Amino acid sequence: MSNRAVLEVIALDAEDAVAAQAGGADRLELVTDMAADGLTPSCATFAEIRAAVDIPLRVMLRVADGFAAGDIEVLVARARELRAAGAEEFVLGFLDAEGRPDLVAVERLVAELDGCHWTFHRAIDRAADRDALRKRLADLPGLDTYLTAGSAKGVDDGIPTLLVEAARKGEPGYEPQILVGGGLRLEHLPELLDAGIDAVHIGGAARPMGWSGPVDAAAVREWRTVLDA
Repeated sequence: MSNRAVLEVIALDAEDAVAAQAGGADRLELVTDMAADGLTPSCATFAEIRAAVDIPLRVMLRVADGFAAGDIEVLVARARELRAAGAEEFVLGFLDAEGRPDLVAVERLVAELDGCHWTFHRAIDRAADRDALRKRLADLPGLDTYLTAGSAKGVDDGIPTLLVEAARKGEPGYEPQILVGGGLRLEHLPELLDAGIDAVHIGGAARPMGWSGPVDAAAVREWRTVLDA
């Protein structure tokens, strides 16, 4: 098994996916509508991307901006459609009005995913109590990753939290992999890698022209090179 760090890249379409894989991405997060910080893509978009690349795809389950679940029946229906289309990995995460994990919504979706691997996304960075959230979700099947910047403000503010959580690897609630994303820059990598963090997530950093432009294979390759150094 390879020990290299995981590089996950956000892809909006097949063009993004092909460029990300060419640059050395290990996995893609599939979303649409980055103006709303990433919503669930269509089954057609998933199918196009699945046909274009052969690396793992994690599909966002989120139908409205923010971290409230919204209409859970719509979410469940989207998850069912994507599973039928062949999706096998997902990204989700919802909080209630008090900043606690919305277990009703999360458990409904996890039941629909029927054992698929999934990431709890940056809702953890808005949680009232990160440790309590981790422990409440610890027994849910398929949860293998937390996408987090360590802070709602981004990695610059979140590094101390990320280092503390990395040091707790293996404790109850801390078994899932830490996938660092949210204002992440190349200069953050040495400290994170030295702490044992072995997975990173990039979106805008893979797009020199911004979100109006595509993923650039050379930009992804720069991250791959630094991670592998």
